[in-house]
Amino acid sequence: MKKINDLHVNDFYYTYVLQSQKDGQFYAGFTNDLERRLREHQQGKNISTSKRLPVELIYFEGHRNKEDALRRESYFKTTKGKTTLKQILCGFLADKHD
Repeated sequence: MKKINDLHVNDFYYTYVLQSQKDGQFYAGFTNDLERRLREHQQGKNISTSKRLPVELIYFEGHRNKEDALRRESYFKTTKGKTTLKQILCGFLADKHD
């Protein structure tokens, strides 16, 4: 188990964003086990991404509180949240188009 100071990676809830390599669309989600959740997406076990495979993890945040992670996930699903995400990832997204 990965440990930073007295915190373990399992002490966090994660908000994450995937990008479909098929259609370029974003998918925002949350989990308390990021590695497991990514495997589930890649194996087609999530109905929202199963027809958009493969997907790539392009962003994640760690939160100590489940409600904070859920609130951030909900925000990233809004028009304003998608705009914010594109601003955060502007360098990465520009590199993908070069």
